[in-house]
Amino acid sequence: MEESKIQPALQKQDTPGALANFPYDRMTVERFREAFPRARWSDERRSWFVPGKKAARRVDRWLAREAELLAAHADSKGRDAYAFDPISSPYLEVADDLRIRTPYSKTALRELHGIPWASWDDELRAWRVPFWSYEELRRRWPAIEEAARRNAPEERKRRREAERDSEAQRTTRLRYAERRRHRYPLPAEDLPPMGHPVTTEQYGVVVFTDVSGEVVEPPVLAAFNPHAMRADFDYVWGTWRSATLTKLIKTWPARREAGPMEHSRG
Repeated sequence: MEESKIQPALQKQDTPGALANFPYDRMTVERFREAFPRARWSDERRSWFVPGKKAARRVDRWLAREAELLAAHADSKGRDAYAFDPISSPYLEVADDLRIRTPYSKTALRELHGIPWASWDDELRAWRVPFWSYEELRRRWPAIEEAARRNAPEERKRRREAERDSEAQRTTRLRYAERRRHRYPLPAEDLPPMGHPVTTEQYGVVVFTDVSGEVVEPPVLAAFNPHAMRADFDYVWGTWRSATLTKLIKTWPARREAGPMEHSRG
């Protein structure tokens, strides 16, 4: 539900009393005048002035009741919208509110976070959406359901089996195997500092520990390190490990962005 349209804006005046400010609505004004027959409209302050020493407390209570009334009206309106145009899906359950259970998906999470008053119930293991947010849920539902179907265990298994012997899968396995070797092509004439964190094109921030001196063959560069093919110098294999948090904290970032030469070095 959208934030309540009735919000207190109370200010003290010289005459005992309080100011009440809320968006104009004919029925709301009628209820307000019935509750506060001595209230007077102030053009200067664009608010209603309620006289009396206890006016602020009385107005606060009235505004709270109006907020509850609006919530009940919005809930009824959402239930009517659901009855007129319901969502039929195995991922949606209707109870006192709307409960959504989907396979994990970043897309579904992003959409659910965008629905007002939607919340995760850890005990039910489900997202709960009040009926007053049904219109927004209805608008976002196609994206939520598509993401849920795409991430269903059966669908993910089917995709894995379809990609098992594909060219993309073989390339991915080769890349993982190359990463496990913890080697990286370094320019023979411009080696990075050993033992200090540096940023690489392929593996992010790493620490180089050793240089073997073995020249890297061009086919290996073309397959796993295409950035190195832009340079006209030889590369040798360096051994790397991940940078520790302590090392990263003690390291200052570069003062300028990497240029073409830095990128060609990897």
